[in-house]
Amino acid sequence: MGQPGNPGRATLWGYRKHLIRGNSVPVDAMRTKDLSLRQDPDLRKELAMLARGCDFVLPSRFKRRLKAIQQGQVQPGKEETISPEISENIPKFYFPGGKPKENLNINAHIIRIQKIFSQFPNEKASIEDMGKVAKACQCPLYWKAPLFHSTGGDKTGFVSVHNFTAMWIKMLQTCHDDASKFVHLLAKPGRCYLEQEDFIPFLQDVVNSHASLAFLKKASDFHSRYITTVIQRIFYNVNRSWTGRISSSELRRSNFLENVALLEEETDVNQLTDYFSYEHFYVIYCKFWELDTDHDLYISQSELAQHSHQVSRKIIERIFSGTVTRNKRTSKDGRMSYADFVWFLISEEDKKTSTSIEYWFRCMDLDGDGVLSMYELEYFYQEQCHKLESMSIEPLPFEDCLCQMLDLVNPQTQGKITLCDLKRCKMSHVFFDTFFNIEKYLEHEQRDPFSGLRDQSNPYASDWEKYASEEYDVLLAEEMANEQEDNGNVYRTLRLRYENTHNPVNHRMLASDDEQKDLWINDKMTGFVAMESRCTEQWDQEAFSPRSHVLKEQQRSCTIDSDDVIFFIQVKVNIHVFNHHKLTAQIRYGHSLAWSL
Repeated sequence: MGQPGNPGRATLWGYRKHLIRGNSVPVDAMRTKDLSLRQDPDLRKELAMLARGCDFVLPSRFKRRLKAIQQGQVQPGKEETISPEISENIPKFYFPGGKPKENLNINAHIIRIQKIFSQFPNEKASIEDMGKVAKACQCPLYWKAPLFHSTGGDKTGFVSVHNFTAMWIKMLQTCHDDASKFVHLLAKPGRCYLEQEDFIPFLQDVVNSHASLAFLKKASDFHSRYITTVIQRIFYNVNRSWTGRISSSELRRSNFLENVALLEEETDVNQLTDYFSYEHFYVIYCKFWELDTDHDLYISQSELAQHSHQVSRKIIERIFSGTVTRNKRTSKDGRMSYADFVWFLISEEDKKTSTSIEYWFRCMDLDGDGVLSMYELEYFYQEQCHKLESMSIEPLPFEDCLCQMLDLVNPQTQGKITLCDLKRCKMSHVFFDTFFNIEKYLEHEQRDPFSGLRDQSNPYASDWEKYASEEYDVLLAEEMANEQEDNGNVYRTLRLRYENTHNPVNHRMLASDDEQKDLWINDKMTGFVAMESRCTEQWDQEAFSPRSHVLKEQQRSCTIDSDDVIFFIQVKVNIHVFNHHKLTAQIRYGHSLAWSL
């Protein structure tokens, strides 16, 4: 079996007999030792080689272990302990709370904080004062709300210097970087991760105190919508594990904390396009509002299919099956919430990001085996063929389309496309559009190969940012056009009112009457302009009474009577032309425009 000098199978059995007979080992102990020997990785490797016909060479480490067992020095099945001297030579490499800083002077931190608190009455800070405290802690300005709430300020309305210093000392001892500190401040007690509701107090403070969001202060209906949008965008970009829980490790790998710090420096949140942009929120919410016909903040499959009228029915069914939706209850009810719509719209308009690739891969992976098979690709491509035929376009045979997609993706395993393959190929948007978005598929097919070189207006903007910017401009242009049309309608209605009021029997008017009529109309229009500026600030109050506005406007201007105010309110509310307050009027008064005036 073996060569001279190399023990073979018989020699191995000799070792076993010597081990059993020479030491008179009991049967149970012998079996334990035999099992320990068989579990030795070096011996298992040699036994595998022996089974393939190779010569058996007893490893030197195994020889020492065998000798130790024979002498009774080592108990089989137990690992050898590492001496303290050896363990001290291995530096610590795992820091869940961040790597501790050398020469951290905690007393200097406390003295600086106490100096700030001494400026406040009774050394107690309100939420408005916490900005100074945050800067004293060397934290970004908008950490003030998390610092306030984590010290119990939300319960008492203030934070005392003693409670805050005790909390801050404990944090400095356990949390050594910004990510771990932020999680500690926002997370519920006993948790080391953040859930969606943990961000609400922090974002509410951003809405209340950021200068570029001042117009939202009184529009309370918009607060929850904006906060929901930002939270979904945070989890979309940061929570790469899809667990619904953001850890400090995920925060470190993201740019979220950098964006939070930029809130202090940036006067316009629209420049922070990753999370806080109000324009992006406005685009998302307007798109959802157009689909949500009953305005209950949930949409059905048929309503979602109205979005661009190009997304395939099969992929929509997969979305509503709960594959990518967070709210399991609404997925069972066959409806999509606004939060889930945020994920859908961003993924639909930008299929190049890691999250969007994972989003659509989950939808297309029908059996959940982590691989897109040829059957699954054909399943989605069939509907594309039917749509092309309805448009009198001859579809490409599936075999030819499959060859194109395999060449495009170049999967590592032939005939199987994995998530890693799609992320690596950098052409995932073309792949996905081919199977469930007919309009974008045709755009890719007819696209000028040099068009990408000409589109250098903003080379660093993502597909989502480009889409949101274009859609916002379209929505803004539509509002301006509607406002101009509405002003024309107001003028024509005033002209008719004047004619009916001053000459109800005979509408034929003299030239002198035309001049008087124009003066009357211009006077009314001037009063309306002044009234509109006041109503823009007052209409989003909770207690809105058209009759109270009638009385107030009568007191302000002698040219405006009660009929004028009622006329103005009816026209303006029905057409919603108050810029960003348009949706506020729709939400609050959309179902009750027939007032009893």
